[in-house]
Amino acid sequence: MSGDKGISAFPESDNLFKWIGTIDGAAGTAYEELRYKLSLEFPSGYPYTAPTVRFLTPCYHPNVDTQGNICLDILKEKWSALYDVRTILLSIQSLLAEPNIESPLNTHAAELWKNQVAYKKYVRETYNKQTKSQET
Repeated sequence: MSGDKGISAFPESDNLFKWIGTIDGAAGTAYEELRYKLSLEFPSGYPYTAPTVRFLTPCYHPNVDTQGNICLDILKEKWSALYDVRTILLSIQSLLAEPNIESPLNTHAAELWKNQVAYKKYVRETYNKQTKSQET
């Protein structure tokens, strides 16, 4: 699955229930020019049951915890069998730009979000530090 700007996803191997997705941060956001890798695991009840989606690349964000879990309504109570991988990745890409700071998983990120200059600087620093440590 590719074609949309800034997102892609493919099966991890021969197992069609495990996919790896990538999301590029949208222009004009704190995540611009950053690329995140995600895992998507599809349950046997898919598409009637939402997949489990997690960030593999550490992501500092109000709606993402330190384990990469994502708080997004369409992956929980607002799931619909009509959603596909493309919809999921586009929704997460949109969430990066517009978090729900009223319902944060990461309260530090939610507080810092109010100061966009400091937030962007912190996102860049942690991204660079964490991606460098993953390379070694």
